[in-house]
Amino acid sequence: MEQILKLRYALDIFYFLVMGAFVMWMAAGFAMLEAGLVRAKNTTEILTKNVALYAIACTMYLLVGYNIMYPAEVFNSVLPGLSLLLGSDHEVASVLSVQGEAWYDGAYYSGRADFFFQVVFVATAMSIVSGAVAERMKLWPFLAFCVILTGFIYPLQGYWKWGGGFLDVLGFSDFAGSGVVHLTGATAALAGVILVGARKGKYSKDGKINALPGANLPLATLGTFILWLGWFGFNGGSELIISNAGEANAVAAIFVNTNAAAAGGVIAALITSRVVLGRADLTMVLSTAHSQVWSR
Repeated sequence: MEQILKLRYALDIFYFLVMGAFVMWMAAGFAMLEAGLVRAKNTTEILTKNVALYAIACTMYLLVGYNIMYPAEVFNSVLPGLSLLLGSDHEVASVLSVQGEAWYDGAYYSGRADFFFQVVFVATAMSIVSGAVAERMKLWPFLAFCVILTGFIYPLQGYWKWGGGFLDVLGFSDFAGSGVVHLTGATAALAGVILVGARKGKYSKDGKINALPGANLPLATLGTFILWLGWFGFNGGSELIISNAGEANAVAAIFVNTNAAAAGGVIAALITSRVVLGRADLTMVLSTAHSQVWSR
């Protein structure tokens, strides 16, 4: 029995870490997608933003964000406690002492594995902002906001649901971050777009809309496929456990549904662009492929 528990624990951690690595690879997908869809003169800056935001997200979430989202002590259901860095991980003896249903209450994977899986979600939320303000916002103000969102804004609202805060008490359901991750990133992105306005050259003086074609559509297409791959980790990893038949079947179903969502989005975008524009529009197809998975 002891060996079975050790194998089960190791399997769930391995599954968790691999799914997290898939999501981390989405950072490359966002970078390529954004760099391919902006004008050539802005490519270097958009790539710098994507590399820097991932590094800042990992650092801020390690220093303070994780403990805001999952605090050891809380003030109330709205405001969590505050502490720095990561605590101790599960001891082997404590893992072996877990029995029955208690296995599903949080002791089935390493705390470090949980941190890694969570931190790549933080970076994804910030990547949504990066794409929205591409060619609109200077580097250093963007990085300053990155510190605030990844270290404080995201962890606070994440605590409200996944950390046991008031939304969790009210019964709010969020399986893989449609609210915690994507709504947070989208809200911040919308606020940024409203503040900084449209890209330069998007509108002429008479109000006419000007097309701003991307500099490298092959790169953007590659980025979309990388994001498509990353969503298997994002959604599949959110099942949190794979060491029994029921959970393994659920992960397989999530993979199928995720793939179907992206494929359906591509087909819908092709048909829509043909009807509305009279031609297939690649940028619409690329945008829809990964956005449909967000709304899964």
